[in-house]
Amino acid sequence: MAKIMKGAPVAAGINEGTRVRAAALREKGVVPTLAIVRVGEKDADAAYERGAMKRCAALGVEVRNVLLPEDVPEEALLGTVRDLNEDPLVHGVLIFRPLPRHIHDEAVRAALAPEKDVDGITDGSLAGVFTGSGRGFCPCTAQSVVEILDHYGVDCAGKRAVVLGRSLVIGKPVSQLLLARNATVTVCHTRTRDLASETRRAEILVAAVGHAGAVTGGHVSPGQVIVDVGINTDGEGRLVGDVDLPAVEPVAAAVTPTPGGVGAVTTAVLARHTVEAAERMNNIM
Repeated sequence: MAKIMKGAPVAAGINEGTRVRAAALREKGVVPTLAIVRVGEKDADAAYERGAMKRCAALGVEVRNVLLPEDVPEEALLGTVRDLNEDPLVHGVLIFRPLPRHIHDEAVRAALAPEKDVDGITDGSLAGVFTGSGRGFCPCTAQSVVEILDHYGVDCAGKRAVVLGRSLVIGKPVSQLLLARNATVTVCHTRTRDLASETRRAEILVAAVGHAGAVTGGHVSPGQVIVDVGINTDGEGRLVGDVDLPAVEPVAAAVTPTPGGVGAVTTAVLARHTVEAAERMNNIM
């Protein structure tokens, strides 16, 4: 049976360092502050916001909530983002996406200052990920994947890694993070031929396609380490991942659960990024 790689101990390790760094900033008169911009009343966004607020409060990070109506004009949203850019008391900004259809995502991403982009959505942040320059911040979920692998002692060097999904949020950045750890990476997607044969060759498999049960027993092989990034609901309204856990658990060497896996780490990474942004803005490192 596969080892279950829970996210809680990974998050705890991250939180310990973040709490110390936040306290050091406060001693210098700097209160690390995250602004959360939410457009509309999506249940999933509201739930994540509550989790982030709880996490940040426990770590000494302030949260400023900015709730805008679903029909907010694009220019009003852009003005809000620009105001947050210029506010010296705000160190990080998280913007929930996808945005309503009448708002151009590219315009919003372009408006956000990269130094405050703690969830890695701007071109400047992503450029830092792809060049390995260390500038900006990696998307929190993608960073959480490698945090889990590192915590559980999974050495990526020389390993065959397969990433299912090519989004800018997870697939593409996590492939770059794995490359930086010297894995040999294959990115699969909806046009990949004979997907199961590709995934079975992997030693490390990252599932980020957003479809419940997309990875079945026929997609895996003995000894694999599987990180399930997907967050979906099944026909009964239960939270499930992209991986059919009962089917793959007897085969894989290790796998993350959903819930309790990658998602448990994401808010910890978000809080750490906010503290780091505050350090950078105040030249405290």
